[in-house]
Amino acid sequence: MIGTLAQIDYLASNARTPWHRASALGKLIVALAILMVAVFAPGLRLLGALYLLAWALVLTSRLPWRLVVAAAGYPLVFSLLFIAAEWDGTWQTSVRLGLRPLTSSLAAVWLVGTTPYPDLFAPLSRVLPRSTGDGLFLTYRALFALLVRTDRLWRAARLRGGWSGPVRRRLALTGGGLGTLVVHGFERSHRLYSAMLLRGHSGRICGCRHYAEWTRADLWVALALTVLAALTVWLWRMP
Repeated sequence: MIGTLAQIDYLASNARTPWHRASALGKLIVALAILMVAVFAPGLRLLGALYLLAWALVLTSRLPWRLVVAAAGYPLVFSLLFIAAEWDGTWQTSVRLGLRPLTSSLAAVWLVGTTPYPDLFAPLSRVLPRSTGDGLFLTYRALFALLVRTDRLWRAARLRGGWSGPVRRRLALTGGGLGTLVVHGFERSHRLYSAMLLRGHSGRICGCRHYAEWTRADLWVALALTVLAALTVWLWRMP
């Protein structure tokens, strides 16, 4: 999981495709539109068309398909229990419930994989309260550090034989590891905030405005929105 998130973050800042050059605001509108239509779509045909559209966005952005499958497949794992609980004996229900999270996760991977994180959080900070937007921005960056710390802690415990022995010993070790991560996260956030104050923090972290600078690459965004609107109007009433 650590490698998947790190690779997506790297590709978002270093890949060179029209989607990467398009404005973050336009791509965010496309992703939200796909999400809303996928959630409220009444028929399988529209859901299937949205799923293919999401794959078209991913493939034209040249994201590695293995990386996309690994990242977009996580929601399906958590959706299996809900699909089993809502199953009414027909395959249509299972497919419908499965396509909704798959389409949404593909759109999210496409958005995150083609948009650097400062441009992604900048428009959100204009809509959300300042503290919430800045908190999401910092949490995203701290996530990678905490994942690396967790991986190192797990490897150290495994090399020292910490996962062998009775269950009670394993639970105690797990609790101690979680406590260590909490203390490390608190100390890291405290040091980060102190460094921000020393460097003249003005109360807004992500204040960039180039997320809404429109270029020729945004013609692809307009094309994606046009295709989405046409599919929605054409297939909305079809089963």
